[in-house]
Order: sequence, then structure tokens, then C-alpha cells
Amino acid sequence: MTFHSPAKINLWLRILRKREDGFHEVQTRLCRLALGDTVEVEHLGAGSSVKLTCSDASVPLDESNLAMKALRAFEGRSGRTASWRIHLEKKIPAGAGLGGGSGNAATVLRACNELAGAPLSQAELMELGAQIGSDVPCFLLDTPAADGAGRGEQVTPAEFPWQLPVVLIKPPFPIPTPWAYKRWAGSQELPGVLYAPQICPWGEMMNDLERPVFEKYLLLPSLKTWLLDQPETRAALMSGSGSTMFAVTETPAQAAALAEKAREYVGETAWIQATQTAGGSASQSACSDFEQNDVVAK
Repeated sequence: MTFHSPAKINLWLRILRKREDGFHEVQTRLCRLALGDTVEVEHLGAGSSVKLTCSDASVPLDESNLAMKALRAFEGRSGRTASWRIHLEKKIPAGAGLGGGSGNAATVLRACNELAGAPLSQAELMELGAQIGSDVPCFLLDTPAADGAGRGEQVTPAEFPWQLPVVLIKPPFPIPTPWAYKRWAGSQELPGVLYAPQICPWGEMMNDLERPVFEKYLLLPSLKTWLLDQPETRAALMSGSGSTMFAVTETPAQAAALAEKAREYVGETAWIQATQTAGGSASQSACSDFEQNDVVAK
């Protein structure tokens, strides 16, 4: 079977405190994108062999891969062992804050469960997903957006009637998520950079991880400032722990135009993609009642 494994952006990410278990208490909204990987999963019958392949040579194919962890978690909970073939056709870059690995893990969990005759309930899949990674449960919901609490793994579906055109810009470097969270408490804001919430019809766009990440990776605050200065941009933010910056525009044509301008600004080494969020309908695809002055900093 072949499955679509979507990317995500964080429309907001608030860090409330550091928890006793070492993780951080957060509030976030994750929104699926039309952009995504393709995951092929084949049940080969009896045995215990697993063949994992990937179109991206930089992705590890051992037990550290989240797709492999998902398969092992399914086997452990269901008690069913078989031979499998899994192929990841990657369009989502790694280390981007777009949930590529987490989405792949969720897709493999659902695929293995379906191909094995659905021995696990949705609640059990959600529990396994939370053990694999904080973003995995979000991708197990059949909803365009979800609100995350706890360390992000406590997810509830969120109404999201908008279909927002977005431009994704990932510089040629990844950012380790644990590193970003570890530096959050002691980080400072850079002068002249907008960190305040940007007020949008769907909520206040802001990301507390911009503060530690921007301190070290100075291209990112410059990129955010540049995006906010462009007439096509309605709001701009870092997704998750980065390194992807994204901008919301009013129309797909504006997103395409902004992507071309970004290629000239950032250079050929950056990965740049125009796409849109998975929610909404054609009548709302261009934020029908969303004007430039609707997005302001608090």
C-alpha cells in the first residue's frame, strides 16, 4: 500500500516551563501541509526480515529511523512479527521542523496495523505514537490541524477552515530539537527582530524557540525580518525548532512569487517550496476576509 505522509508547520509554539522529566510543557498548534512524503509499506508474510529503503541517502536506515521504531513498537504491542518492505520517498527535508520523520512513523504505524488486520485500536496507536515522538500522535488524527499539550504529545483535533498558501524556506543546516529546548531558558531576544505574537484570524502566531535558535543561527532572524518586509507576506515564523522559516500569503500566486524572490535572497543552497495548508475549501483558499492589516504584532 502507498500512503501520503504530510509535513506540518507550527502556527504557534509556547513553552510554559521545564518539567521534572526533563521535557518542556508546551502549547502548540500543528497544521498539516499538502506537501508530504510518500511511504510504501508491503506485508511480505511470515518471517522477521525488514527492508527499509529511502530516496534520501542522508536518512539512516537502521533502528534509529523513526519509521523502524514505529514498526518495532507495533510488533511489540501487537505481538505479531512478519516480514516487511518499507520505502520512504522523501520530499520533506530532515532537521527542518516540518515533522517529516514523525509523519513517516505515524504512517508506518497505521499502515502496519491496517495490513495486519487492525489488531490495535486507535487509542493504542496514539499511545505508541507518543512513545516514539512528541509530534507523532498529531499525524495519527484525521484532521487538518491539532492542538498539542504536555510535551506536545497530548493532541486534540482543531477546527481549521482556512487553506493558507505558505512558502517554506530551509537553509542548508538542520537544528537538533533537544539543543533548541535546552537553550530556551537562558536565551535572549535580539534587538530589531519581531518575536511578539502576530495576530491572525486563526490565532496568535509566535514561537518561543525562535529566541534560542536566532541567537546562534543569525541567518534565520534576518530571513524572518526580510519575509515580513515583503508585500506578499501576511505572517512569518519559524516552524518547530527550525531550521525552516515559513511565510503565509493571501494567494497561491503570491506564494509562488515570494518563493522566487526568496531563492534570490537566500541563495541556491536553501530548500524552498511553495505549498498550502491541508484545511479549508476553495472558497477560503485565499483567506477571503484576511487583509494585510489583520496581522499585527501584539
